[in-house]
Amino acid sequence: MWGMVGIGKTTLADAIFHRLFSKFEACCFLANVRVESEEKDGLIHLRNKLLRKLLDDKNLDIDTPSIGSTFVRERLSRMKVLIVLDDVNDSSQIELLAGGRDHARYGPGSRIIVTTRDWSLLKQIVKEDKIYWVQALKRDEALQLFHLNAFKYNTRITDYTELGEKVVDYAGGIPLALKILGSSILCCESKEDCLDEIITMKEFLRKNIQKVLKISYNGLKNGKEIFLDIACFYEVETMYIVKRMSDACGFRAAGIRVLSDKSLISISESMLIEMPVLVQEMGREIVHEECIEEPGKRSRLFSADDIYHVLKNNTGTGAVQCIFFNMSEIGQLNRADFKKMFNLRLLNVDNSSFGNYWELNVSLPNSLRYLSWVGYQLKSLPSEFSPENLVELRIPYSNVKQLWNEGQKLGNLKVMDLSYSIYLTEVPDLSQSLKIEHINLMGCTSLVEIHLRIRQLNKLTVLNMGYCSKLRNLPEMPGNLEYLDLSSTAIEELPSSVWFNANISTFDIQWCKDLKNLPSCGCKLKLCNLSFWGCSSLGKFSELPRNLTELQLTETAIKVLPLSIEHLSHLKKIELESCKRLASLPTSICKLNSLERLNLAGCLKFQCFPEILAPMEHLNFLSLSETAVKKLPSSIENLIGLQTLQLYRCKNLKSVPNSIYNLNSLQTLTFGGCLKLKSYLSSG
Repeated sequence: MWGMVGIGKTTLADAIFHRLFSKFEACCFLANVRVESEEKDGLIHLRNKLLRKLLDDKNLDIDTPSIGSTFVRERLSRMKVLIVLDDVNDSSQIELLAGGRDHARYGPGSRIIVTTRDWSLLKQIVKEDKIYWVQALKRDEALQLFHLNAFKYNTRITDYTELGEKVVDYAGGIPLALKILGSSILCCESKEDCLDEIITMKEFLRKNIQKVLKISYNGLKNGKEIFLDIACFYEVETMYIVKRMSDACGFRAAGIRVLSDKSLISISESMLIEMPVLVQEMGREIVHEECIEEPGKRSRLFSADDIYHVLKNNTGTGAVQCIFFNMSEIGQLNRADFKKMFNLRLLNVDNSSFGNYWELNVSLPNSLRYLSWVGYQLKSLPSEFSPENLVELRIPYSNVKQLWNEGQKLGNLKVMDLSYSIYLTEVPDLSQSLKIEHINLMGCTSLVEIHLRIRQLNKLTVLNMGYCSKLRNLPEMPGNLEYLDLSSTAIEELPSSVWFNANISTFDIQWCKDLKNLPSCGCKLKLCNLSFWGCSSLGKFSELPRNLTELQLTETAIKVLPLSIEHLSHLKKIELESCKRLASLPTSICKLNSLERLNLAGCLKFQCFPEILAPMEHLNFLSLSETAVKKLPSSIENLIGLQTLQLYRCKNLKSVPNSIYNLNSLQTLTFGGCLKLKSYLSSG
């Protein structure tokens, strides 16, 4: 059994032990293994205690690491035993007491139950499906347990509902905490007395549980810094964000898993990291005790009052490593001098409410590895700031026009996010930032160019320039790009390096209204979906990715589909809605054996649907609504899988062939607004 302190592992193991012990020849419940084994010769003493109980021999005494006696070993191997090892924290304890992987020490049918706070310890000995995770109580269960201990019955008292809710929020579903807090108000005569007692007991509970929790914290060989970061800055956060910030600060992501293994955090199936309130308070208390009088001498600043005090009085020191705050929660400042905090590695400022636009002078230390400032007010970063250690720079929604007035060395930079910085006119030369992986410039509506040397960034995998509405020219792109967003830009041509890039898996080029041409060279993109929706100047293309399953050409200037379309054997959907210049389709369209949907609605110049020269069994949707089509070919009967045929407002349609009767799969046929259609059938 695995779970955090106070979660009920011992209680559960005790209940199982007393339910099953009668089915075994001998039984032993060894409590507090961790504490007992820390004493002198503690493990040897525990093993003797275990063997005496199992063999019913009060005089048995073995003081060697192994059980040397053949007689004892043979007796044990014939006995069906039940053993509980409670609160184990080291594999040597299991090895000595239970035999580790040596299951032959005890007889067939024997069962050994181990409780621990360390999942990785159990994983060394048994398969994962043999490990039971004792989780916190669900909210309804927690309320029931609280009422049971507070009022000696579990029927909820309406007057105390709010009190119960507050207790459960604080205790976080931990049975031990719920029992202590519930029992504390058992003799209270009024709700006011209960509230006073709860406040007193919360402090008592916090101090006493923290002593136990600190055992897990002190036992961390790796992950203490990450633990304190999570405790101070995240209540609930995604694994991705915590891992990203930890990586930026030079901590191994494996430390996060260590915290989970030690039951100090939980990681949900959706990869959300949560830390129980009591554990979080313990972590924050550790930081607070670094210097009780002066917050500027602590490693982490997270309280708005403490941060305001430090910045207002300029009391920051080299002890400070991380700062998180929201500008809307602190008072007005004239200066934010972070430079004195020369070991500051992480600064996260949120001004997303955009309510604090007072004049603010900012200085930053060169030690920064992670800088995030949403709504940064100034036009550039401080000129004296040297960002050579910076790994992530995130200043979205900023007033920045130019990051620096002169070139800077950004050799460690991996992520740059300047999204929605509407005054940004240029991006600095990043040719020396050979580690950069992610650039986000989305919504930078004043940006007019990208530096030509961007092609040298061989580790760049994500480039977002969507809605950079003044960006007209693109340089050649690096070959390792996997994500590229050019939507709603003013580009007129697409660089051949993009069309030739087999690594791109996500590509957005919608609403590029000035895009006229696609590269004529062979296309090596391996995309399944490609959308040119709203590229109203795009009139032609020669070749498309061979793996396409969906092609979106709505509201483009396409006049005709190229013959090469027949090579797209995986294509399932073609959207040509409102292509007002499209006049015809090639007869090779019938070679698209996988095609399921063909939408030509609103193609006002489309007059003649091509002959279907071969059966198309998968095409189930065809829309010719609001086209200029005059008649349908009799070969339409070859659309043998067609279920929906839309001919709404085809004002020039005069007749429909008899062969339409052969469409046995047809379920929906729409003729509304076909003013010239006098007969549904003709000799066609």
